[in-house]
This record gives sequence, C-alpha cells and structure tokens, in this order.
Amino acid sequence: MLDTASVSPLETHLGYWLRFVSNQVSHAFRMRLQEQDTTVAEWVVLRDLYDREATAPSEVAERLGMTRGAITKLVDRLLAKDLLTRSATTLDRRYQALALTPKGRALVPALSAEADANDADFFGHLDPAARTVIESVLKDIVRRHGLRAVPVD
Repeated sequence: MLDTASVSPLETHLGYWLRFVSNQVSHAFRMRLQEQDTTVAEWVVLRDLYDREATAPSEVAERLGMTRGAITKLVDRLLAKDLLTRSATTLDRRYQALALTPKGRALVPALSAEADANDADFFGHLDPAARTVIESVLKDIVRRHGLRAVPVD
C-alpha cells in the first residue's frame, strides 16, 4: 500500500502557483511579441539598449545575466532584422559596440506598449496596494537568493 499522506499536493506549494501564473503571463507576452516578429529575449536586449549609447556585447551580457554566447546569437538575429548595428572602434578593432538602428529604436516603444498591455491584462485588476505587496515580495526573493539572470523565456 502506498503512503500518500506524507506527499503534499501540488496546490499547497507557492512555487506551483507562481509557475502557474508565470507560464500564462509569459505565453501571452510571447504571443504578443510574435505578432511583431520579435522574441522575448530579443525584446529584453532591445529594451536594455534603448536607454544607452553604443555598448559592448559583453556589457549587455553582464547586465542581463546572460552568457556571451547567448548574447552573440541574439545580436546576430537582431542584426539580420536590421534592429541593431555592430561597429568596431578605430583604436581596437576587437572592441565592438552595439546600438539600435532607427528601425530598432522605433520598435521599442511598440514592444513596450505590448508589455504594458500584457501586464494590464493579468494584473490590472489588482488594487495598487496588492500590486505593491506582490512586487515587493518577489523582489525580496530575488535579492535573498541573489538571482541575476533576466527572464527571457
């Protein structure tokens, strides 16, 4: 006979509910961005570069907690879509700087509006105090565990 009394149900785990909501929020956002021919990871890189002057791929990787290899793949895709430029400096040809193209700069506000709409769809019903508590608790978990990698999937 199986002893099921010591096995907690899925629904008793906070992680289960976080993942349940997170999966739905992420999927909906992924679908919104797909309509703009953009992935979540591409959006994260574009948004990171939006407020910056030209910057090295290694700096982007560091800020986003991603590997240089992952950034290289994302940069290659964004270059192919004409959303980024990559240029070498005259002093050190090995140093490459990334910057948004005019097309990339114009796309970021539209993608940001999609992010805002997705947030509103899932969290717009919350009163500001509840939203503040949820955000504070989640940020505390991030700090407590030293989480750095930006969610891109």
